[in-house]
Amino acid sequence: MHICVLGQGYVGLPLALSAAEAGHVVTGYEPDRERCGKLASGMSYVEDIPSDRLKAVLSSGAYRPSSDPKDLKGFDVAVITVPTPLTDRAPDLTCVREAGRTLAMWLEPGATVVLESTTHPGTTRDVLIPLLEEGCGLIAGRDFHVGFSPERIDPGNADWRLENTPKIVAGLTDACLQRVKTFYDSVTDVTVPASGLEEAELAKVFENTYRHVNIALVNELSRMAHTLGVDVWHTLELAATKPFGFTKFLPGPGVGGHCLPIDPVYLSHHVKARHGQTFRLIELAQDINESQPDYVVRRLQDALSSRFRRSVHGARILALGAAYKPGTSDARQSPAVQVIDRLRAMGAEVVVVDPHLPEGSCRHIPFAGAASGESVADFDAVVLLTPHAEFDLAQLADEAAYVLDTRGAMAPAPHVERL
Repeated sequence: MHICVLGQGYVGLPLALSAAEAGHVVTGYEPDRERCGKLASGMSYVEDIPSDRLKAVLSSGAYRPSSDPKDLKGFDVAVITVPTPLTDRAPDLTCVREAGRTLAMWLEPGATVVLESTTHPGTTRDVLIPLLEEGCGLIAGRDFHVGFSPERIDPGNADWRLENTPKIVAGLTDACLQRVKTFYDSVTDVTVPASGLEEAELAKVFENTYRHVNIALVNELSRMAHTLGVDVWHTLELAATKPFGFTKFLPGPGVGGHCLPIDPVYLSHHVKARHGQTFRLIELAQDINESQPDYVVRRLQDALSSRFRRSVHGARILALGAAYKPGTSDARQSPAVQVIDRLRAMGAEVVVVDPHLPEGSCRHIPFAGAASGESVADFDAVVLLTPHAEFDLAQLADEAAYVLDTRGAMAPAPHVERL
């Protein structure tokens, strides 16, 4: 089949390459000409996609990146994987609407359009389908097929990838569902049919709401435990020995990435805007997690004051990690970046080390014998924000005057304090 994937980012590029490797002819539509040029030259900007893999599908002729909408002509299946960010704390479906209008110009009878972008229940039916019908003059469910299949990409996760993560599929009609399922059966190991579009849309935002709420719970627990003088990390290890009825979540500097800070807001905003009801638990979790970077800064401020009789202002602080999770360069909505920004706003000199971020975006300070003449011992404090595997934590513990470990990655010690 001729497959078009609109958006060649962390979701769209893996899908496009998997479809090409499965035997389809794939057009990877990327309106950003600079990114499109990189793909055409065999340079991958998505960390989970090695450039060698990209070059292989390019040379086979099965995959072609394009920024020209005309190359969408004649598609059998088009998948929309564009961003759905928040603008002024409200859902922004601009990219979905643009993708729908673009596809409508080339939509032919019998073709299938699938939305993968995360959004609130009702988007496929109430937003995308009317745009498609208006632009092509055809009727969804009768003349062409429409479906929704939420993305479940986890950047940096080598165990769960596109092909082995169960894929929820939904369609406007039974025939639509079958068309959507047939396509995804060719690129994934397991497909899970949903009874309707809205159920699949809600399942996606609830998956991330579940994580968001539970992370907020342990973040608040860590604050209370610190006040009580109780080791929250050991407490969570003890609780996790229960073989039923408990899932272990860990505290941290906040939530980040492409899902957790955004997806629950889509759900709560939609419920309030459409029905005037408040999803109280989501809003409370949002308040807790958004305030966590400030809590990290306060803990660091208290430590500098009590241990060294100095303030954050003028202090030299080494921040380890800026990505939102270990093993990735993804710094979208990263709480680590928020902590760093707050410390700098308070007058601290903050040096950021992250081996996964592009060269020039941060400095690389070795733990000892730095060519620049700096080492960990030259800093008043270290804040471990993202425990990348490249960090030698044992050596860090030996050399640092003080470490605030926001992820519980280090063993407790007199000069190592866990959040």
